[in-house]
Amino acid sequence: MKKLLFFFVLALSFSACQQNQPAKIETAKASLVVQKEIQPVQGYLPPGYPLELPIKTDYPYSIDLKTPDGEVINSSKIFKQNGKPSVVMFWLTTCYPCGLELAAITKKFPQWQEEADFNLYAISTDFPKNAEKFTKRVKAGKWTFEAYHDYTRQFMKVMPAGLNGLPQVFVFDKDGTIVYHKRKYKPGDEDVLFAKVKELAK
Repeated sequence: MKKLLFFFVLALSFSACQQNQPAKIETAKASLVVQKEIQPVQGYLPPGYPLELPIKTDYPYSIDLKTPDGEVINSSKIFKQNGKPSVVMFWLTTCYPCGLELAAITKKFPQWQEEADFNLYAISTDFPKNAEKFTKRVKAGKWTFEAYHDYTRQFMKVMPAGLNGLPQVFVFDKDGTIVYHKRKYKPGDEDVLFAKVKELAK
């Protein structure tokens, strides 16, 4: 009799588990969907930064950048729309070719300024953990052109090919249209870049 009672209770327990299982599966699925929806798809967002960003997809964009001193300024206020061509360089502190290109441009920039009137911005796409390296690199380089840190790495969302492979340089005409784009660096690339700038600055 005890054996029959034991098997009867076991059968009821198994039946209850089977009935509850679909509900548990659906709950787990719903949880996964919610978690998936709140994850940012691209770029890097620091804690507390809004997931939905009002990013414009054309020049001068609307991306928060940091100065070497840590001040936050939006790209729409940084990138000038003054009737001059603009050069925007994207680089990383950990990128060796980026360092070579920046050194070459730093050396020639004073002469370039005498020959053509244009805007030049160097935008680091370093992760926030390398913010100090960005600051040290800019200040040690004593650059006479403007440099900023894309600390949320949002330019990857708006630039062609997601800025895959650095350094990359973009030249915008006076209307904010990309007219020249270069990826990677080899000695002499800076001269090709400036030739394009001079042509636009006439």
